[in-house]
Amino acid sequence: MSSQKRKGFRLGYDFRTQFELLIMLLPAVLFIFIFDFTPLFGLLMAFKNFEPIMGIKGIFTSEWNDFQHFTRLFTNFQFWPMVRNTLGINLLSALIGIPVTVIFALLLNEIKHHKFKSFVQTVTYLPHFLSWVIFGGLFITLLNSTGIVNVLLMELNLIDKPIQFLADPKYFWGVAIGTGLLKDIGWGAILYLAAMAGVDQSLYEAAAIDGAGRIKRMFHITIPGILPTMMVLIIFAVSGMLNNNFTQIFVLQNPLNLPMSQVIDTYVYQTGLLQFQFASATAIGLLKTVFALLLLVGANTLSRKLTKTGLF
Repeated sequence: MSSQKRKGFRLGYDFRTQFELLIMLLPAVLFIFIFDFTPLFGLLMAFKNFEPIMGIKGIFTSEWNDFQHFTRLFTNFQFWPMVRNTLGINLLSALIGIPVTVIFALLLNEIKHHKFKSFVQTVTYLPHFLSWVIFGGLFITLLNSTGIVNVLLMELNLIDKPIQFLADPKYFWGVAIGTGLLKDIGWGAILYLAAMAGVDQSLYEAAAIDGAGRIKRMFHITIPGILPTMMVLIIFAVSGMLNNNFTQIFVLQNPLNLPMSQVIDTYVYQTGLLQFQFASATAIGLLKTVFALLLLVGANTLSRKLTKTGLF
């Protein structure tokens, strides 16, 4: 019996034999507990009349408010336009961004000249490492009334007068989706290229012997081979439908395009940090988290049923 391999977790035995490893793990556990679990007590603000400036009571001693913050949120005239903008930008970004990124990765995988392939990869994923302050500021300059985009369009006689891309609300979704795609298409392609590298190369050789061209090999070998990776990224995209890239929206947002650029994240920032309504901002964040969890579970369940692939 003593020579058999131990199975399962046994607290006393594992503590004695793995004491050094557990000590090394302790700082990370403390870090997660302090910065991830301890702040969860602040969620009580969503259910209490907490006043951080004028009030003298703390979070735990404030009175319960019978869900007034949630009621006020749903009756706020900004709520539904804010939800529409959040879902609209994220949904269109996913519907456009995921297929475009997959197609780009498939085409990049077919490039046989290694130096040219490396050059294209470097150029396309380099913007990912630029902050949105720099990248967004560059596009603000390019898209203004005297920027190169308007100059080229007028020189080509496609427009008669400059287009106010960031001053007219109807263009904001397109600008947000386009700039987000340009910034992250190269980085997203890396994930698919890594998945493609794991596909059995003998399948390509056998398909080539059978007369399958590059397009057929893409559809019948490459895409099925990277389908698990695609589904995981789709699940992440669905679960993040209520999470915008705050920095991107904040940089591109201005009072003129606010009707189409106000999203949940920027509203939480304005409500919580600028207006000091911490309780209302907490209620919005908690509500968003609950719906994100439901979307995650729903997307994972649907993926399991359709493709037998999921996160859990």
